[in-house]
Amino acid sequence: MHLFRLNAAAAALGVSDDTLRRWVDAGRIASRVDEGGRRVVTGPDLAALAVELAGDPDGPAGTSARNSFPGIVTRVLRGDVVSQVEVQSGPHRLVSLLTTESVDDLGLVPGAPVRASVKSTHVVVDLP
Repeated sequence: MHLFRLNAAAAALGVSDDTLRRWVDAGRIASRVDEGGRRVVTGPDLAALAVELAGDPDGPAGTSARNSFPGIVTRVLRGDVVSQVEVQSGPHRLVSLLTTESVDDLGLVPGAPVRASVKSTHVVVDLP
């Protein structure tokens, strides 16, 4: 399971570190302390909050071409050959079709941190 330090989680959600700390303190998202003594949140918890913050997950995700977004995988719909990967980056929901082999090679599961690059009609997903 992927763990995010609070600053990385805040960046994935498009909010400040202080905002995320307040949400953790208020119980909006659970945190725990890692082996290094730092507060972290789990990938699945972060993915759920990202979807909640974005509102309607089926709504439009307006982006312009040639942009790159840090985000978190929120859903993977696996097929025999092609899989659909949904990424939440702040208020933006991005959907990409990748070969299932690529999904497995990258270890894309809900909660995984990724960077989605958008150019024209293509969305490229790679690890940060």
